[in-house]
Amino acid sequence: MISASQPSATVGDSFVRSYRDRLSPWCIIQLLPKMQRRVVARFRRRNDATEHLRVLKRLNPIGNYEIVFDPAVEELVTGE
Repeated sequence: MISASQPSATVGDSFVRSYRDRLSPWCIIQLLPKMQRRVVARFRRRNDATEHLRVLKRLNPIGNYEIVFDPAVEELVTGE
């Protein structure tokens, strides 16, 4: 979810962000109304995500959180 006050990302920023996302494929997402979701945190190991989820559920018991594996798949660009 991108806020309106955040400046648009440049090509270099998006490359760094996607590289960082590839390093941390385990995500905790918050399920929102109308089939929306928000990435709360990203982790390199599932065990770290599980422990963080346990803390989130303890602090906010009515929140709806899930752990998902989100491998950032690179798009292949062909010269054709």
